[in-house]
Amino acid sequence: MFYYFSDRREAGQTLAKRLSYLAGTPNLIVLALPRGGLPIGVEVARALEAPLDIFLVRKLGAPTHKEFAIGALAENGVRFINHQAVNELGLSETCIEQITTEEEQELQRRRRLYRGHNLPPEVSGRTVIIVDDGLATGATMKVAVKALRNQHPKKIVAAVPVGAVDTCEELKQLVDELVCLETPEPFRAVGLWYQYFPQLSDADVIRLLKQPKT
Repeated sequence: MFYYFSDRREAGQTLAKRLSYLAGTPNLIVLALPRGGLPIGVEVARALEAPLDIFLVRKLGAPTHKEFAIGALAENGVRFINHQAVNELGLSETCIEQITTEEEQELQRRRRLYRGHNLPPEVSGRTVIIVDDGLATGATMKVAVKALRNQHPKKIVAAVPVGAVDTCEELKQLVDELVCLETPEPFRAVGLWYQYFPQLSDADVIRLLKQPKT
């Protein structure tokens, strides 16, 4: 089996090299989508000497296949729905609302655990790099971009090590810049392109957030 990256840390370091042109940008901030995007964000923020924070989003998974996104939800209440996927699965509005309610509860649990009483980062007028470990459907990245746009950043750069071609093309229309290192076809799943791709725990997120960034 061919792998592009040994693990998320190596992927983050490789991505950081591609993003080196942004080093020294005034008011730069790196926002990672936890859990999987945080190891990527740590490496990017460290290399660019930029502040790191998280932006909380939750995938809205299909009832019979939780990993298949029918949409996503951001911590400020912004929601993205993939209407094509919803129609293909024949999901009712009641079903969608039930899924949203469940994920909203999980999102708030993570907010309390990861951030405590701290407020989300201020992004108005700033250059924001949003990172994740990959783009399959891109639902969580899309809702993050949509939510951040409401806060009027100067520029949004979406950055990932690997992504599906179609998803990357869609995302290009939503951001100021997209940096995606690899776009394999067929794509199938993000984890296939990493040799080591464990699920991260809440404890992993908290540990990474406490690490020195320089």
